[in-house]
Amino acid sequence: MNIVMALTGHPSTKEDILQHLLKRGHATAQALAESLEISPQAIRRHLKDLESEGAIVHRSVQAGMGRPQHVYHLSEVGRSRFPHHYDEFAVSLLDTLAETVGRDGVGQVLQKQWERKAIAYREQLGSGSLRERVANLVELRRAEGYMAELVELESSPEEPENRFVIAEYNCAISSVAESFPSVCGHELHMFATALPDCQVERTHWTIDGDNRCGYLIQAHRD
Repeated sequence: MNIVMALTGHPSTKEDILQHLLKRGHATAQALAESLEISPQAIRRHLKDLESEGAIVHRSVQAGMGRPQHVYHLSEVGRSRFPHHYDEFAVSLLDTLAETVGRDGVGQVLQKQWERKAIAYREQLGSGSLRERVANLVELRRAEGYMAELVELESSPEEPENRFVIAEYNCAISSVAESFPSVCGHELHMFATALPDCQVERTHWTIDGDNRCGYLIQAHRD
């Protein structure tokens, strides 16, 4: 049975696109149109909608002397639309680790993991302006399943420098955070490590009852 049909009770073109990308890994708009027997114009409209929802992303590939082609593939958000039990497995694995090495040992493992993540982020953010790097960070978080938003704060005589807030309205690791809340502290440190020339402060926290997690980012002052 079609996985998405089992979830929704009826198929749709968008769901067919997601399932095609899940099975094939990637595809161009033309390949999707031919496979699903839909006009390229209609496929592109659906792809635009799915990309705005964060379910898919694309990369440009040069093919011969013509214009670059967009090759689409699922983001983590798109993959999350299919049945999975990753969170349950992750929490169960951490519980087993806690029984073996203790919760302090688990904390050290998680800290090391976030440090590796921070280094990977820093390499992907580039060396542009602060705004460009923060915007790139938001896009990376979206690709990982976070409903992230970039807010640029207005400057003032008291705060003349550019300041930004990354707001995340969901948590891709919420199940882990509920059982091991220390990961949230590691996440804050991760942002600071990914942006070493910046000061990062937590402004909102879902664990405290807020509707989002928020991080204030501004350049270090001399």
